[in-house]
Order: sequence, then structure tokens, then C-alpha cells
Amino acid sequence: MTEIDRDEERENRIEMEVIVDAYNEEEQAMGWYYYLDDNITFPFTARCVKERRISPLKMEERVTVIEMASESDCLREMFVQIQWQDRNFGIPLMQLEPIGVDELSEQAITDWHYWINRGHQLF
Repeated sequence: MTEIDRDEERENRIEMEVIVDAYNEEEQAMGWYYYLDDNITFPFTARCVKERRISPLKMEERVTVIEMASESDCLREMFVQIQWQDRNFGIPLMQLEPIGVDELSEQAITDWHYWINRGHQLF
């Protein structure tokens, strides 16, 4: 069972723009990486919407997202670099909800959230 209903327009965009020529997991990860990197306008403000043991962020905490993490850090999950308490480090994009971003950035981030929430994952 999936957490959210199927969105045909979003499914088509993901299939035709993000993972169109991905024949293995690494190519799929790189498809997502470049789609997000090309479509998100950095920096932006985001709010933590999910706590993770691998991240120090708490629910509702706000951070500045400065860029995508390196390609090699994004082979299993999409990470972004944030500024937090005078430090920069990577956290999962799934932890964050963007605040006041442009339409293309919003679409790219919600495409990633949608894909993961539909049960997909990078391996």
C-alpha cells in the first residue's frame, strides 16, 4: 500500500524527465540528482517535517539549504547541504519541506517526495 494516491502527470514527468534512460540503480540515482540540481534554485529556506536518527534536526526547525550534496553522497538517497548552527553538512531531502520557493523548485522537491512516498527507493 502506498501513502499517497497516484498522480498521472507527476508519474509521466518522472518517467520521461528523471529516470527516462536509467537502466540500473546508479543511473536512476544520477537521473534524480541532476533533475533536482537543475531545477532547484539554491539557497532556500526549509522546515524539518520528519526527524531521522542520522540527522540532528527536530520537527519544525528551519534551515537554509545551500546546494545538493555531492553525487557520490546521493547514490542511495538524495541529500542536500544545509547551514545549521554555524556548520554546513548534508541531510536527506526527504526531511525538508521548502518554504517560499519558486514553482520549479517546489515541483522538483515534491516530485522527489512523491516518488519516495509511493514506495520507491534508490539502491
